[in-house]
Amino acid sequence: MNGEIFALIDYIKSNDGIGDKSALTKKVQEKFRLIRDRSVYYSQHYAIRFSYSQSASFSNTVISLSNLQKYDDLPFLVCLVTPIRNFIYLANTTFLHKVSHSSQALRVDNIRGSVNGSDIMKTFNNIANEPQNIEALFNIHAGLGFNENLSRLVEATNSIVPSGRRFDVSDDDFRRINEAPDRAIRFMQSSEFLELNSDLDERVRRVAREILIAGLIENINIRGRIIEYLIAGEDEYLRGKLIEALRQAKGEIPQFRTANDLADYTSVFDTYTVAIDVKTKSMMLNSNPKAYNIDKILEYLSSDKSVFMFYFVGIEPEKIINPVLIPMFQRDLLNSTIILKHWAGRNSRGVTQFQGSVLNKLILSPDHSVDRDESKKFLSGLITL
Repeated sequence: MNGEIFALIDYIKSNDGIGDKSALTKKVQEKFRLIRDRSVYYSQHYAIRFSYSQSASFSNTVISLSNLQKYDDLPFLVCLVTPIRNFIYLANTTFLHKVSHSSQALRVDNIRGSVNGSDIMKTFNNIANEPQNIEALFNIHAGLGFNENLSRLVEATNSIVPSGRRFDVSDDDFRRINEAPDRAIRFMQSSEFLELNSDLDERVRRVAREILIAGLIENINIRGRIIEYLIAGEDEYLRGKLIEALRQAKGEIPQFRTANDLADYTSVFDTYTVAIDVKTKSMMLNSNPKAYNIDKILEYLSSDKSVFMFYFVGIEPEKIINPVLIPMFQRDLLNSTIILKHWAGRNSRGVTQFQGSVLNKLILSPDHSVDRDESKKFLSGLITL
């Protein structure tokens, strides 16, 4: 995270007791040379909205959801000015309970409504929404992004029947899920693993130039979707259009939506059915990429041939770093899994993320070790959520 954001926080703290929203806004804008967009002030590193209340409890309207969408790829801060202290919250879409004002017609294809101060979560996943945690919180948000949050906000705002489906685990399902770590270990010791790894590496080699071009896209969610589709997408026509657009310096990227499936690519062998989720990782950033929907992974692993793998592709400017095929039960990966239960919809066990620093380590120093007992304990924990 850019150091300017911490300088901003320190400056706002140094003005505790100013008690005047307009005066603080003017001082901050001038000191940090921020651009004004109605009530939002922004730079290339962050955006901020100032509000005033007599106390730390405030229900003022902060921003419209459509305007927040423009800044949701940056840390979006809300500074609440009170007579005694200035409070700072991260208010990206991941940290909103719902959308309040004029949101009755909010749908995924009709973004409307406004966010109130009371809609901002003051704690997320047991992490306080306070300045000292902004980097950790934004790393979580960066792996989700606006589109991932939109359907959740629509559901939470309008009390829509949840679109998700909680997977009910039968006794037979439990047995097959419990066997998943053993299947993964056997698969990694097989010739099929080498065959699949070679296939994926060849796919990367064929589009290496386009991957590096796409790696320059600032929006990490768009960048990731494009690269993952270049490697594993099934529509050859669309892949061709993406390659053509990337090769043209000013080519327009065709609009496309990827299905919210568990994996990007499935390879079927006699003994195994292997689902692979392709994940790109900028080696320069610490964002936490989304891993999987818990109900979907449990349902998939309840099949007696199922193996689930991640194919991590490290990206640096002008360089692809050592793509690696890693089982979901890899020891360090398992220990770095973050469960976001309360973020998800009401009819869901939640979703998971990985700590970005662990992915960097695995890409630079591949390790396929799996602890059977810890993996089975982890799966049991997911089932009981």
